[in-house]
Amino acid sequence: MVSSRTVTIVTLSVALGLFFVFMGTIKLTPRLSREAYSEMKRAYKEYAKALPVLKKMGITSVLLRKLIGTLELVCGIVMTLVPGRPKDVANFTLLLVMLAVLFFHQLVGDPLKRYAHALVFGILLTCRLLIIRQGDDKEMALRVTAREGQAGGDTQTETEQEQGKLKTS
Repeated sequence: MVSSRTVTIVTLSVALGLFFVFMGTIKLTPRLSREAYSEMKRAYKEYAKALPVLKKMGITSVLLRKLIGTLELVCGIVMTLVPGRPKDVANFTLLLVMLAVLFFHQLVGDPLKRYAHALVFGILLTCRLLIIRQGDDKEMALRVTAREGQAGGDTQTETEQEQGKLKTS
């Protein structure tokens, strides 16, 4: 039987992945929605104007929009289709992108309704990472317990050594 943790992770991965594929595609091409594409172009022009350091680095509004759109598209595909650790890397990358987007929205003074989606999806990305991490911690505890059971020796000393509390020469 599939655990509820696995169902949650898979559901979040697919839903988040599809959302970011959609959003990345909107930033890159007007094929899905001309209005949304035009709005993205306008918004990224504002972001580039509000952050003059981007211009000094040679990053135009078009390059910034295409860079973020490509990151969202690629990471969304990975989150949807690729199994294993690459999903976690894509998740973390998208979380950093959401933080940057939130920064841009705050920088230009957008109202909450303009960036609420970035806030919500940033929280969902964080939740997915925490659920994955929680499972990793449980697996590590089971491995440590199994090692202690097999050793049969002084488990107190071994546990303290693993935690870095006891130094041996």
